[in-house]
Amino acid sequence: MAWRLNGQIIETCSCNMLCPCWFGVQDLMIMDQGWCATAIAFRVRSGEFDGVDLSDRIVVCAIDFPGPTMFDGNGTARLYVDSGANADQRKQLGAIFTGQAGGPMAALAPLISTWLSAQSADISVSDEGDAIKIAVGDTGKVESLLLRDGGGQSFSLRGGGFVAGFNLQEVDLAPSRSSWSDPDLRQFNTKSGARSDFTWSA
Repeated sequence: MAWRLNGQIIETCSCNMLCPCWFGVQDLMIMDQGWCATAIAFRVRSGEFDGVDLSDRIVVCAIDFPGPTMFDGNGTARLYVDSGANADQRKQLGAIFTGQAGGPMAALAPLISTWLSAQSADISVSDEGDAIKIAVGDTGKVESLLLRDGGGQSFSLRGGGFVAGFNLQEVDLAPSRSSWSDPDLRQFNTKSGARSDFTWSA
């Protein structure tokens, strides 16, 4: 069954700025701490899956990779879907963001060996343009600040690796200060981050 989504992806992880996974070069993808944990927020602006409207929904995916590289996989992950979503929306969003429905997340799914049960959460967003903060109940927060030089110019990354893997044209570098405290996952704080608009379908 066909689906489509467009919105914004906000990636944060525990590696130092910039996470080597964005480059997609296997020899470079050594995790800074020997492990990596990430919280990725997806702000869906519009979308539809099998007649179910997915517009204005937020999904956050938290993943713990034990390392030492991304290619070793064996990740543990959980989805958090905003509490405004109804049962049909939770079902369809879960299928998309776990990769079961194809699309870019299907390429990441083989690296995740354990999907914990998805949770409904009160998710709030503060968007001031350069600074974005997303609170996920009492479990965690995603904070992203667009990186700019002294002249006010932002920095972007284009090309292969995770940019192509997530089917993105380019990503803006955005250091993060996210934190996560799900008892079933590693507790972590983040430093690295990137963000981009996305248009996905399958």
